[in-house]
Amino acid sequence: MENRLYVGNLPYGTTEDDLRAVFSQAGAVTSVAIIKDRDSGRSKGFAFVEMGSDEDAQKAIRQLHGQDFQGRPLTVNIARPREERPAGGGFNRGGGFGRGDGGFNRGGGFNRGSGDRRGGGGYNRGNNDRGGW
Repeated sequence: MENRLYVGNLPYGTTEDDLRAVFSQAGAVTSVAIIKDRDSGRSKGFAFVEMGSDEDAQKAIRQLHGQDFQGRPLTVNIARPREERPAGGGFNRGGGFGRGDGGFNRGGGFNRGSGDRRGGGGYNRGNNDRGGW
């Protein structure tokens, strides 16, 4: 089933009702989800619209892709499946702030020290007493 559409280049003030009204011109709209930033709650400028059928989805792409919507040209494509992402990642794999067993830049700044080769800290150094990296 390819009736789930990616809709991009949306103005930040767009509402789900706005999108439902526009996409209903192409057919039955099953659901609308504007993607928002987790921290600020502000729109990220894209959404997913699920149409009632594959034919309605193709019709929406033909009618709306590149069309002006609130002053911006819409991007409308078949939504790709969400890619699997590994859990965790990034900095701070060894522990959190204040845990004493790791964390970001615990124990001093990056390569600061008294001039010896051990340095005085580093990223995610933890509370080991080995010195340096």
